[in-house]
Amino acid sequence: MATLVTQKLGEYVGAEVLDADADRLLHDEDLPGACLDALEEHGVLLFRELNLDYATQVAFCQRLGELLTFPKTPPLDFPEIMEINWDPSNPRSDYFRGNTAWHLDGALDPGNPPKASVMSGGVVTDSGGETEFASTYAAYDALSAQEKEEFGKLRVIHTLEAILRPAYPNPTPEQRADWAKRPAKEHPLVWRHESGRRSLVFGSTTSHIAGMDETEGRALLDELERRATTPDRVLSHTWTQGDMVIWDNRGLVHRVRPFDPDVPRRMYRTTLAGDEPIQ
Repeated sequence: MATLVTQKLGEYVGAEVLDADADRLLHDEDLPGACLDALEEHGVLLFRELNLDYATQVAFCQRLGELLTFPKTPPLDFPEIMEINWDPSNPRSDYFRGNTAWHLDGALDPGNPPKASVMSGGVVTDSGGETEFASTYAAYDALSAQEKEEFGKLRVIHTLEAILRPAYPNPTPEQRADWAKRPAKEHPLVWRHESGRRSLVFGSTTSHIAGMDETEGRALLDELERRATTPDRVLSHTWTQGDMVIWDNRGLVHRVRPFDPDVPRRMYRTTLAGDEPIQ
């Protein structure tokens, strides 16, 4: 069984992998299992300055599990990779501007949320643009016994408008109509994972708590996010070109720190399909 040499990056989340180059990612038969075990333990794995090309990133990620595909955005010719940039020419750029708030990917998707994401730094910024991570497993573990009991009964409504309204406080009728095309989703506040672990489901997709006064529910969701994302609980990664980061989407929230939108920043994300619902 392969082992990975890692160095912890934070008390609650994150480890750097010190002994895996591109050749090992592609050819070590036991490495995928070791990576997934380390991801379960640490939540985030950092591989510094790998500088993988697109084909190698896809090939490695396929060894970890089934990949989601996305509409191609020329000149990128890999449907398994989503290019994340805020250039107005990118048809997804409006949605990416909501990424400055804490979120987990796929909370609004019709199927299971992604298992994990793999992102490489293609063009990075000199200032801002860090990616931050916080553990929602640790957030649940930090609750009191009474809170665990109470919050285990709550259900939360998630909407696209909740994500984008802070970035567009005065939306046009066309924007609001576009947002309304994405159906709202209802999820439990506490995710009971098949592994036996539990995590909290919060972040920018949350609109309100079902059956609770809207102001009271919003205050509770904001308070849980604040408690989970205090500086001592957050891993902040400053990108160097060629870095690759893998994170457990089911047990983390993440966000990008603000940066000058007129400065190029291009990230390349590959996404592992989820295999369990939020339940």
